[in-house]
Amino acid sequence: MAGVDVPPAEKARHYLTGGAVSREDSDDELGYEDHPWEWIYEDSDAESAQNATPRKRKAATTTSQGRCIVGARMGNFTCRLGDTVLLKAEGNAAWVGIICEFLEEEEEDEKMARFMWFSSEKEIRNKTKKRTDFLPNELYISPSFDENPLTTINGTAKVMSPERFQKLYPNGQPKRGSKDYGKVFVCRRGCNTRTTTYTPEFIWEDVYSGADDIPALVELVESHTKATRKRGRPRKQVEDGDDFVVADDDEDAAPKTPRKRRKLNDPVTPTSGKKDNRKFLTPTHKRIVVKKPLEFTPLGTRILSPSVFASPFQVARNQLHVSSVPAALPCREEEFSTVYSHLEAAITDGSGSCIYISGTPGTGKTATVREVVAQLHAAVQAEELDDFIFVEINGMKVTDPHQSYSLLWEALRGDRVSPSHALELLEREFSTPSPRRVPCVVLMDELDQLVTKNQSVMYNFFNWPQLRHSRLIVLAVANTMDLPERTLSNKISSRLGLTRITFPGYTHDQLIQIIQSRLQGVPGHIVHPEAIQFAARKVAAVSGDARRALDICRRAVEIAEAEASTVVDADAEETPDTPSRTHRGKARGSRLAVQDEGKATKSPTKKIGPPTKKGEVTYATIRQAINEATSSPLHMALCALPLAHKVFLAALLARLRRTGIGEAVLGDVVDEVGKVAAMCGLVPVKEYLLVSEFGGHGITGGREKGGERDEGVRKGLAKKEGGKVARVRGLANVVRELAEAGIVGVERGVGERVGRVRLGVGDEEVRAALGEDVEVRGLGFKG
Repeated sequence: MAGVDVPPAEKARHYLTGGAVSREDSDDELGYEDHPWEWIYEDSDAESAQNATPRKRKAATTTSQGRCIVGARMGNFTCRLGDTVLLKAEGNAAWVGIICEFLEEEEEDEKMARFMWFSSEKEIRNKTKKRTDFLPNELYISPSFDENPLTTINGTAKVMSPERFQKLYPNGQPKRGSKDYGKVFVCRRGCNTRTTTYTPEFIWEDVYSGADDIPALVELVESHTKATRKRGRPRKQVEDGDDFVVADDDEDAAPKTPRKRRKLNDPVTPTSGKKDNRKFLTPTHKRIVVKKPLEFTPLGTRILSPSVFASPFQVARNQLHVSSVPAALPCREEEFSTVYSHLEAAITDGSGSCIYISGTPGTGKTATVREVVAQLHAAVQAEELDDFIFVEINGMKVTDPHQSYSLLWEALRGDRVSPSHALELLEREFSTPSPRRVPCVVLMDELDQLVTKNQSVMYNFFNWPQLRHSRLIVLAVANTMDLPERTLSNKISSRLGLTRITFPGYTHDQLIQIIQSRLQGVPGHIVHPEAIQFAARKVAAVSGDARRALDICRRAVEIAEAEASTVVDADAEETPDTPSRTHRGKARGSRLAVQDEGKATKSPTKKIGPPTKKGEVTYATIRQAINEATSSPLHMALCALPLAHKVFLAALLARLRRTGIGEAVLGDVVDEVGKVAAMCGLVPVKEYLLVSEFGGHGITGGREKGGERDEGVRKGLAKKEGGKVARVRGLANVVRELAEAGIVGVERGVGERVGRVRLGVGDEEVRAALGEDVEVRGLGFKG
């Protein structure tokens, strides 16, 4: 009975099985030959057949011929109802259970049995409520049931009270050469391992002697242990930060997006604990290399001073940032309830499941799932839900999709191994019976980034939940609704199942509600309601992306803050300072009189006109923020071009539109430039760009290479007005600079005017960039 040192190989077996009992010669009773399993029948009356409970699988305890199945045989090994047997786990480990019923799979014609399981102390995860007086070979009878194939049985076991065990084995265990070695256990309590509640101590021989005592044994365990419950009422508010609570005035028990309160922690420098780089051996003698966790340079936690949030603009910028965690997720109550109900049902039932969540970017998919998981974790802490493990795998954060195996294994076992080794371990983990395995919820975000050439990663993650013992729940999140049908093969998309949840884009009313919820508590009303409505309508018309709407509003607040600070700085400069020689000179210069009819008057210090309110986010501020958000580098480069370059592009677009061809002769474009410049009516073009009476050379309209005047120039000189002709100066430099920037492409010919020119960018981009430009308004960019 005394504790003994466990060898390293034994530790590895426990590491791979997670709570199963270890024993040697696990196949000594069944032998090493695979004989088919056969039923053992016993005659039964017709009444027992009529009273059989209907099931999806037909109950094999009573057949249609009136024969009752009381046991099963495999070669020389037999087991019957009520027997305590060992089930195969990883390596030489085994689970212990009582046979409660024999079943037969209709579709696969597989012989199965329903077991009531024993638990070991290693399966109890709550260290604070766990008992410490357990014996080395003690098991707890638990109210857990599971159905497994008969092929998983590998021997019989004996369970007795500690008093009888001490009487039969005074040395603390059976002899090593005995057939009972590693098969005898003691049981004196029942336990629900998920709630860590125990029954009073009993004598095993008094509570169980055979199959007839199974109902009474189940009633004993269930009545004295606390089972997990589904959430049926809102929980009381907790004072701890990050805890999720439901409003007290909620009358229904439907899950809603939670609200949470946060509190600032004291600044603490995090420390990373070192872990031994141990080496384990699997039962196939393959070495498991436990890698060290990634270490980062510890940084102190910075707590922002309250003065940082003294300004209303700073408060608004902080709350409008996309990384800011809101108190609730408005306009996603229905999707939250759907995801919550699916996850809660899968965790409670202990079954695997696949859920496909789709929607355009910025519709709250990932945020909603995280809130659901946080609410479920709060339910686990309140002992209202079974415990589960959560791991998030983001396709944008992994360099190789196969690293998903390592991340999942690390979440299950806490150790990092290579992707290939993790795949092997996960296959064994999910294929091996483990009736009390903790459910695992995997969030696979950015699913399209995890698609490989042979699609093996997607196949494995969608196939594991279909296995009987996996208890794996996969939440696949992608931006497109038809990703499984468009990208994945049929065998993968079929495993994804029919549970699909679509997140539609936000409407403008929903975006208004989201923005207003972020601005609650911001003093000063710095954002005008019309500005919020304009931003929401603009984003809703394009994508319905809430992140884009928040970014636009945050940028608008920054612009308004800059305007407000400019006004404050201007008022500060107007404040008189202490007189000095320098300031006296400046003040004297600023008070120079303007002569009007021989009288000196002081220049006004402020503009005369209606006062404008600075520092408020208005319609114009949102429009400026939208223009900045939608402007590309090409858009900004086109807007920054000089006036002559814009006139040349206007002439080129007009020539291409008139001819319908993608390129034009350079000389024709030059002539078009003259016509546009003469007819535009823009003062800067006529004052600064049109050539004088005899100015200009080359393709600018002055002289050709031969030195003789062009006939067109002579005609132009005859039509001159005020010493100006319809030729724009400097076109040679304009064409060269546009070609160097890649905006146009030029093919040089024999002469300067016979070359061909074409646009190097899309004409839509040129029109979009220069259509609102006041400097070239009327040149045809909007046409």
